Amino acid sequence: MTGAPVCIECGTRDNPCRCKFVGPTLGFLAFVVTAIIEWPVGAVVYIFNHSKGRRIMGHPVSVVYPKVSNAIPI
Repeated sequence: MTGAPVCIECGTRDNPCRCKFVGPTLGFLAFVVTAIIEWPVGAVVYIFNHSKGRRIMGHPVSVVYPKVSNAIPI
């Protein structure tokens, strides 16, 4: 039986414990959900427009994960 992944980020100054695990874990889960949707779409768009396809496929890692991870300080 597998559980949800747990991501830990230590050395931050967002909270007194200097470790985050809720934000990075939820950020990773949001990344996976958006990647499942956006990577196939980006691959199809890439055939016709390379730069737009790369932007679509890079969106989960460059926008979704950092926003969700940074929004939750713990």
